[in-house]
This record gives sequence, structure tokens and C-alpha cells, in this order.
Amino acid sequence: MEVKLWNDKREREMYENFAELYAIIKATEKLEKAYVRDIVSSSEYETECQKLIAHFKTLAFTLKDTVPSIERFADTYKMDCPAAINRLVTSGVPATVEHRAAASVSATTSAAIVAECVQNFITAMDSLKLNMVAVDQVYPLLSDLSASLNKLGILPPDFEGKTKMREWISRLSKMGAADELTEQQARQLHFDLESSYNSFMAALPNAGT
Repeated sequence: MEVKLWNDKREREMYENFAELYAIIKATEKLEKAYVRDIVSSSEYETECQKLIAHFKTLAFTLKDTVPSIERFADTYKMDCPAAINRLVTSGVPATVEHRAAASVSATTSAAIVAECVQNFITAMDSLKLNMVAVDQVYPLLSDLSASLNKLGILPPDFEGKTKMREWISRLSKMGAADELTEQQARQLHFDLESSYNSFMAALPNAGT
């Protein structure tokens, strides 16, 4: 006999989000252990860790009412993942960023801003995928992304991401808070975010980071 975990679409989405949160915590735990054991390089670790942290933040925000405590969630599902909880909940940045902080304040400032930019890019893209398309949901995400890009001195003023975010913020500011992006607008915004993210990542090695 088939057992249904959900009774409606909302419950189904909740359980799917639970499964994704579970997977993110497990993946982070494995990544942390692999990094400690030198199974992955620092650069590979940092890239993957930043993605996991960004995905986690988006999901944790979405589930904030149903999962107020990540630690309790981990206990409920008998997840023995202390390294992941530390990285995702307590620290919020990859271990490599923390290590650089100990070595150099100026270097870690730059690294932390890069990490912040990556997280803001992924959070914005994830939110669109989760159909968070109301102006009062999208505007703060793009505003945070724009602010973090402007803090990074290695990017030129006419950098694609800065220009496109300014254009979108200007467009959204003329709309009402409860207005929603059309499917076409949401698709275009996601494309612009993805394009800007790729340009951003490509710009980093050239800037010597």
C-alpha cells in the first residue's frame, strides 16, 4: 500500500524542501570532512561550499516558519552533522575564508565580499526558481546583490552585473510592492543574473583573487 506524505500541493512542497535541506546538510558534512582530509583542493572546496551556503540560506528563509531551528531539524531526523551545522548556521562562510581572515585582514575582507556576492547571486536565482516573484520579495535580493558588487573594488563601474542590477532595481522601484513579475520578466531576470554571475566568476582570476 502506497503511503502519501502529503495531502495537497503546499504539503508536498514542504516535504520536498525538507528533503532538499536534508541533502544540503549531508553534502556540507561530507565536503567539510573531505576538505579536512585533503581529498579536495582549497579552491574546489571554497566554490562548492559557497554554493551550499547560499542554497541553504535561501531554503532556511523559505522554511523559517516550519523549521525555526536547523539544529532541532537535524536532531529530529537523527543527522549527526556537527561540521555542517557549524559551517551553515554558526559560521556562514567557507573555512578557507576563515583561514584567510587569520592571515590577513585586508585579504579576508576581499574574500568575504566575493563570498557575499556569490551567495547573493545564488540566493536571487534560487528565489526565482521557488517562484518568489513579488516585487517586495525580489527587490531586497537585488538591492543586496548590487550593494555587495559595489563593495568589491576589483570590478569596474561598467561591470555587466552592476549595470543590469541597477536597471532591474530602477524598473522594480516603479512597481507596487505586491505586483509580481510576469513569467517572461522572471525568465529574463534569471537569465541576466546567470549571465552576470558567469561574468563575475570569470573576472575574479583576472583580478588576481
